[in-house]
This record gives sequence, C-alpha cells and structure tokens, in this order.
Amino acid sequence: MADSFNKKEREKKRQKRRKDKLARKEARKNEDGGKKIEFMYMDEDGNLTETPPDPTKKKKEFDASMIAISTPKKGDEEKVSFVKTGFCKFFNTEKGYGFLVDNATKESFFVHANSLSFEIKENDKVTFEIGSGPKGPVAVKVSKV
Repeated sequence: MADSFNKKEREKKRQKRRKDKLARKEARKNEDGGKKIEFMYMDEDGNLTETPPDPTKKKKEFDASMIAISTPKKGDEEKVSFVKTGFCKFFNTEKGYGFLVDNATKESFFVHANSLSFEIKENDKVTFEIGSGPKGPVAVKVSKV
C-alpha cells in the first residue's frame, strides 16, 4: 500500500518538473520574441548586420594586392646571436657536471659532460648556447675559445 503511494507521489513530482520545464521554455521563447536570427550579413566596413546589403548601392573598389595575408618578410635586421661567451666557474670531472658563467649577464648555467666535446677545467674561457633542461636552463654546445 505504501509503495503505490510513493509511486503516485513520484509521478506527481515528475509531471510538475515537466510543466515547469515547458513553462521556462515558453518564457524564453517570449523573451526574445520567438524570432531567431538565421542569417547575418557583412557590410562594406566588415560589421555584421541583420539587414541584407542594398544591391543598388555602388560597392567600394580596393586594391587586393594591398592585403597582407601572411607575415611580412624581415628586412635587413641584425641577426640575434644565441652563442654566449663565459668561463667555467666549477666542474667536477668525477660526477661529470659543473657550472658556466655568462660574461654579459653574470648568470650561472648548469653544464653536463654530455654537452662537452673536450676536457674542461675551472676558469677555462668557453662559448655555449642555452638549452632547456628538466630543472631550468642549461648550457649546450659548449666549446673552448
């Protein structure tokens, strides 16, 4: 007996939710007037409008060669060099790593023995490039000056 009462109550709640949903849908429809914009037109200035363009109006002429589709080529700009000069602040040959200092910024960079093509000692003058390592910037392509 209690089970059928619960079924009736659940059905009443379900019917009420359906009615509420339909009422919200009708309210939304009345809110915007029931008319949805299906098409948008672009005027000669590139603005979107709901009204179609006037076919009797004379269109503006433009030179299509003046439109830049891609990035313009770079002119005679100086090339940026990524090669830095510096010296070896510390290097542990047993563990195979050390640190190089950039002469310009006095910034220190980690260097591993895999990036070296020669034996390095402390205070050796070197050139190197900056690469990305797992814990930050590292010196790569290291060579002696």
